[in-house]
Amino acid sequence: MSKPIYPCIWFNNNAQEAADFYCTQFKDAKILESNPMVTRFSAGGISFMLLNGGPKYAPTAAVSYFVYCEAETEINRLYDALKEGGKILMPLDTYDWSPRYAWIEDRFGVNWQLDVEAINSTQKIVPNLLFVNQKNAKVHEAREKYTAIFKPSMLLMDMPYSPEAGMPRGSLLFAQFKLNGFIMNAMSSTLQHDYDFSPGNSFVVECDTQEEIDAFWEALGKNGRYDMCGWLADEFGVSWQIVPSILPQLMNDPVKGPRVIQSFLKMQKFDIQTLLDA
Repeated sequence: MSKPIYPCIWFNNNAQEAADFYCTQFKDAKILESNPMVTRFSAGGISFMLLNGGPKYAPTAAVSYFVYCEAETEINRLYDALKEGGKILMPLDTYDWSPRYAWIEDRFGVNWQLDVEAINSTQKIVPNLLFVNQKNAKVHEAREKYTAIFKPSMLLMDMPYSPEAGMPRGSLLFAQFKLNGFIMNAMSSTLQHDYDFSPGNSFVVECDTQEEIDAFWEALGKNGRYDMCGWLADEFGVSWQIVPSILPQLMNDPVKGPRVIQSFLKMQKFDIQTLLDA
């Protein structure tokens, strides 16, 4: 696994419009790839894949994206831009955990948490997993599972619940960790919510070998659900795509590309040799 994990967001055939918008708002953002199926762009030190998947799925607030802003002028500008046509979940204000913070669902349904607190990393945008309802005591368990699967890994921060919260002993309110160089946040809520993890937000793991595909497929999918075309949902409901790093090259081959696509549409777990032989 030579490339970092990166998020994939499901769109109802307006991925290019969303990518163009994000690239005008986040500094140093740029389009990496664009075709009728996917648009990829980079921003905040990570790559995003935006998938034109149609109306079947949509992103939910169970996955949001922390944007660690370097100055108050930056958070003010992003707040004004992202709230336009969207929904303010928590207004830009001072909170116990941050001098300037806001949570917004933008007009495309993507959730952003803006924070003026600095992060000691070139990765300024960090995906956040929100564990709610019956899963709200699972942050520690999820963090342990992910850091055991992805190597190298590193624990950056743990914030346990106070005893007064009434949560099971050892439950975490917030955790931050690094998986093969990719920073992720996880947090929980004691409130009731009408959403959960869904394929509307997933995480792509590009694998260089069949051995890597087999290992990630088995480890992440254990006690979860296996779907088609390299997709799975882990035991917490978080969606992952386990794909060969050579797949874009094979799909773009003018001769083999159509056969490669027809081949992997029949697969659950990707088989690299079958794709090469297509």
